[in-house]
Amino acid sequence: MLTARNIFYDYPERQVLRGVSLSLAPGEVLAVLGPNGAGKSTLLRCLAGALSPKGQVELDGRALESVPPAERARLLAFVPQHVPPRLPMTVFEAVLLGRRPYLSWRPRPQDLEAAWEALSLMGLGELAQREFSEISGGQRQKAALARALAQESRLLVMDEPTSSLDLKHQLQVMTVLCGLAEERDTGVILAVHDLNLAARFAHRVILLHDGRVEADGPPSEALTEESIRRVYGVEVLRLEAGAGTMFFPMSAASGTA
Repeated sequence: MLTARNIFYDYPERQVLRGVSLSLAPGEVLAVLGPNGAGKSTLLRCLAGALSPKGQVELDGRALESVPPAERARLLAFVPQHVPPRLPMTVFEAVLLGRRPYLSWRPRPQDLEAAWEALSLMGLGELAQREFSEISGGQRQKAALARALAQESRLLVMDEPTSSLDLKHQLQVMTVLCGLAEERDTGVILAVHDLNLAARFAHRVILLHDGRVEADGPPSEALTEESIRRVYGVEVLRLEAGAGTMFFPMSAASGTA
């Protein structure tokens, strides 16, 4: 579904990605983890086509840059880390923008239905007619997620979709994404900071460190005390609980900054 081979990306002041390769299958939830500055956001922007890296990104076996924008939007939805705080429209209208790849002139009944369904999945139905600029930061983030869901793409690329949400809504969002993966075969790749959230919900995780893939595999295999020490410079206590593996930070590892 999505393949990246030997991805490099440089900003003027530094090299960010150094030969990253990954793949994402239909129905798979892949979490990208790593400390600040590891290259998570840059990687997702490369995968979504917002940046043009060295290397190859393929969508369904085709070079991403060769897929026309309208078709790409029907195949892939991207939610950036930062959502504009002010949009001159209601919450419902902002979510309806996700249907633009399918619109010719005016919304069809199925477009309105898709927008309402996405709002309901995100628990925003009561805010549909509120002005977008009047809702909270966490609600704006959920509205951006709803817009991506309304797009009904086969692939979701999301940069820290739970960063502004409280615990309840983090669980709600991750449950919805896992449901889409299971019920619709949607591929989901997302950057997250919470190791426990990734360990509980993701089928696979990738640990980025200094622009390279440090570990790639199921959370139970990729997230070890040693890999976390190398990547984050933190000693953790790993416990197996009813909901899955849990990590508790204990102290900074010796010899780390």
